[in-house]
Amino acid sequence: MTPGSVTELKALLIGMKPALCERIWAFLALSEKGLIPDTAFAVIREDEGLCAILPAPAAPEDAPQFARITLQVHSDLEAVGLTAAVATALATSGIACNVIAGLHHDHLFVPWDRREEALKLLEKLSLDARR
Repeated sequence: MTPGSVTELKALLIGMKPALCERIWAFLALSEKGLIPDTAFAVIREDEGLCAILPAPAAPEDAPQFARITLQVHSDLEAVGLTAAVATALATSGIACNVIAGLHHDHLFVPWDRREEALKLLEKLSLDARR
């Protein structure tokens, strides 16, 4: 358990305080190993090669656009249920969600054109957990 992190699902949901980043993000394959842009939010090494999450100005115009919503709660890496609860809430409304877990927070990437709707659903999920 990371010091100061939260593991209990209800506490995670109540304290998630989703925050919408105003940048547009894209998932892209990097063609050359070793060339990771400084602007990358994350880089994932897959069997097929490197994938990076980059801000839109660094991505091709035709790349699918995503919004990043950061859950402000300091979620423990061993906490159970937060990803499932968030994904279920979004899936119920037909919103795709790609989750990246950091050491302190979870970051959700949702379609750019559904970002406000996703944010409201997450805020409602947090409110409902208080009851």
